[in-house]
Amino acid sequence: MATKTSVPGYLPNDTPEMGRLVLLGLQHTITMFPATVLVALLCGFHVQTVLLGAGVSTIVALTLSKRGIGMYIPLFYGSSFSYIAAYLGIASAMGHTVQFGQPAPDHVISVMQAGIIATGILNIIVGYIIKSVGKAALDKVLPPVITGSVACVIGFGLAKAALDMSFMNGYWGIAVLTLVVTIGASHLLRGKGFMGMIPILIGAVVGYIVTLIIAPDQISFARVAAAPLITAPHITLPDFTGPMVATAIFSISIMALATIPESTAHLYQISLYADRLAEEQGREKYHLDRHVGFNLMLDGVGDFIHGLFGATAGTNYGENNSLMAITRNYSGPALMAAGAICIVLAFIGKLSAFVGTIPVFVSGGLALYLFGVVGMQGIALMQENKVNMFDPLTLAVGAVIMVIGIGGNIGYPGGFLPIKIAGIFPSGLPAIATAAVVGIVLNLVFTALRPNEATRH
Repeated sequence: MATKTSVPGYLPNDTPEMGRLVLLGLQHTITMFPATVLVALLCGFHVQTVLLGAGVSTIVALTLSKRGIGMYIPLFYGSSFSYIAAYLGIASAMGHTVQFGQPAPDHVISVMQAGIIATGILNIIVGYIIKSVGKAALDKVLPPVITGSVACVIGFGLAKAALDMSFMNGYWGIAVLTLVVTIGASHLLRGKGFMGMIPILIGAVVGYIVTLIIAPDQISFARVAAAPLITAPHITLPDFTGPMVATAIFSISIMALATIPESTAHLYQISLYADRLAEEQGREKYHLDRHVGFNLMLDGVGDFIHGLFGATAGTNYGENNSLMAITRNYSGPALMAAGAICIVLAFIGKLSAFVGTIPVFVSGGLALYLFGVVGMQGIALMQENKVNMFDPLTLAVGAVIMVIGIGGNIGYPGGFLPIKIAGIFPSGLPAIATAAVVGIVLNLVFTALRPNEATRH
């Protein structure tokens, strides 16, 4: 149970009373729900399966952290936006055009699962290396100029997709309204309680209601009426055969270059706030930031689980971190309650069908904001790490990543460069993944050639 103090709040190993535990878990679920479900809708994954994956991976990660280091690492694992371009490119190369809210064929999802499992393995390996030799060694291979530039490419490379969605069926006005409301909610309601935590949900609700009033023919509830109340999530198995598997593994797993620094930053953030609360309560600090390598291993375990049954690749959520900072609730058991609620929701068939009624142009308005934010976070990462933009090598590495990644993803069908390798990359090299690898190689080679003048990344 939670330790009673004069300073309110829950530390990671605290367990709130049952009633509060459920409510705090529900609040976490509402916070992660819009973004996690939106990724599923955008990329052709089954909503119920994605909710199941989020719940299971969160509970598993929390359980492993408690057993492994004696304390909960209080993070929630939801769908990551960093992989969207890779999913859409793979689906396109396999002859399927992803339509918002419509699940992709099983064989397409199964190939994506191979890449998601590879992402999990890569995260586990990187986490183990950091745990063994320290984060400084990894920074030599993945300096902020690379991870930040890759994040920029991921977000800005999806710009055309966001615009296409917004102009769908000519209702761009509702898309713009959704965008404006979302930005307004995120800015004007920031720090003003729970409503300030759900600007995406607010924007989606307003856009949805306006559509019902102005263009009711764009929303059909026939699927909701036909859907059973209780149904099992749609499970698919990974497929490691076929010509697109190597492409899927390469293009999806390399996106971890963006989620690794994101995950690390989230851990540092939650560690700082939790230790501040511990200090105010006169209790022992947790120093969660000491476990950055172990945390990345937990990320990998989560993705491995998702890849086994057909959920999207995940990341720990900054939205839930912000919620914890505002409410001073860092309880691991509360996050486990949120995971359990997600699992329950995964079996409610009508929920999935209702979410699928959201018009594409409404989600387009959200995408204009969310995809851009992913790109801007890459810039923020480089600013935070004081990347020296006056250094020639730094500029070269970032520039090449940006041009190959953004130009290739927007300019070529499916985001595949016209460099085909029979039997491995039959549709061409994935632009974003190729940009990341080229950036890494350039940085390593030219830094090695002038070791005494290594650039400050």
